[in-house]
Amino acid sequence: MTILILGLVIFLGAHSVRIVADDWRTKQRARYGERAWKLAYSLVSAVGLVLIVWGYGMARQDPTLVWTPPIATRHIASLLTLVSFILLAATYVPRNVVKASLHHPMVLGVALWAIAHFLANGTLADIILFGSFLVWSLWSYAAARKRDRMENTSYAAGTMKGTAIAVVAGVLAWVIFALWLHVPLIGVYPFG
Repeated sequence: MTILILGLVIFLGAHSVRIVADDWRTKQRARYGERAWKLAYSLVSAVGLVLIVWGYGMARQDPTLVWTPPIATRHIASLLTLVSFILLAATYVPRNVVKASLHHPMVLGVALWAIAHFLANGTLADIILFGSFLVWSLWSYAAARKRDRMENTSYAAGTMKGTAIAVVAGVLAWVIFALWLHVPLIGVYPFG
């Protein structure tokens, strides 16, 4: 469990710099350059992600069951992850209503992904992993919205075309991941 927690601290810590030290982040980017900053950020994030995957895999070998989720939570998780994938797609598709309304759909997508997996799994490692991502994503969303208000940030209005592309892309990505990638990458059939 120590490796999982260390990975979470590194990964979510790197992703929290803008939340807790935005001025420092801006100074470092100016000092070292955008490219060097992104390289260092990516390397630190990759190390954290590898430790999370490794630590979670080890914790799954000898799980500590905290609660047994009802079967219905798997169906709820499927629906929540579908919406999560749509939110993720909306992050990258220009001029869609989702991004125009929510402003930061990616972190809300992470929150829904975390809630879905928190509900459908009942081990201590699941609670630590998905609970950490849930807390971070809600904190990140609140900080980003506050930053938007302070900087008077405006977002492009959404169009039906942009929204349709985001929804279709999200649904397709969800279908591909749920039906063909979840088992080989995660080792669990999400509908079983």
